[in-house]
Amino acid sequence: MSHFDTSGKKVHQGRNIKRFREMLGIKQEALAYELGDDWSQKKVSLLEQKENIETDILAQVAQILKIPVQAIENFDEELAITVISSTFNDNAGVVINNYNPIDKLIQLHEEKIALYERMLMEKDEMMAKIEQLAKEK
Repeated sequence: MSHFDTSGKKVHQGRNIKRFREMLGIKQEALAYELGDDWSQKKVSLLEQKENIETDILAQVAQILKIPVQAIENFDEELAITVISSTFNDNAGVVINNYNPIDKLIQLHEEKIALYERMLMEKDEMMAKIEQLAKEK
């Protein structure tokens, strides 16, 4: 069985929204504000508790967080941990078919840093927008 086989595995979309929102440093109140007038912090909290989320809301949240919808639909933390753990346990330092797991981990780490830097920049932009809107009111 492949480590990437997700058949039969339920991904908790609400929990994934919470994870990405927190990684971006966005509070529930700010997400609620971006979602519109009929949203509140409590409604966002309830959304993050739902395993499956309506397609239109999922698309709207993904657009606000500036991430692909598929990231929310498919991210499985347990699977990611299993793959990383397997890489260390099965291939520790061994090069198989010109594939060095350490090189892959370094690449993933660099990609993660780039993602965090982008998230921080987007958080700063969102905070500036919120501050500007607060000044206008």
